[in-house]
Amino acid sequence: MDSRPTFDFPGPLRIDGLGLHLREWSDDDVADLVALYDDPEIDRWTPVASPFDTQAALAYLAAAEQKSAERRGVQLAITTDGERPRGEVLLFPGTTDERDVELAYGVGAAYRGRGLATRAVRLVVDFAHRHVGGRRIVLCIEDGNAASEGVAKSAGFVLAGDEPVLRMAKGRDVVLRTWSHREGDCPCPG
Repeated sequence: MDSRPTFDFPGPLRIDGLGLHLREWSDDDVADLVALYDDPEIDRWTPVASPFDTQAALAYLAAAEQKSAERRGVQLAITTDGERPRGEVLLFPGTTDERDVELAYGVGAAYRGRGLATRAVRLVVDFAHRHVGGRRIVLCIEDGNAASEGVAKSAGFVLAGDEPVLRMAKGRDVVLRTWSHREGDCPCPG
């Protein structure tokens, strides 16, 4: 499918599978969001504010709610029990080509190394192929982020032939490489 992606989901969105329950954030998640995102690795590899405190979490959740209401994407808490967030996966129009669907994710330090990011990405890839459309699904990963490259490979993404994306983030130049996933590229849940 090569149409523009659509982000018109019945709310609240929930995606279950692979031992995970992905759900939209709520105001009750502020303390957990701070615990997850006030982390040097999140600061290093993402555009999330640092330090990430209660005020930053409230602004982050308000922006996520606004994006969802405007059908410009969705941000889902990664949970194993449907309640306590362990990380997050985001789904939004591609930043370099709006025909693409882009994913991003973050997992709290206490929950890394358990396959949460890979499983969450696989669930959202499957959901996006079935409900969002678009030319392809992409991850834009900063050069040197070996952990994210490992997640991309494990979730069936391949390094695309796209030119590197250059951005300024947190006062430094960032080089992002595009990883692509097309329908049928991995054994995703169905």
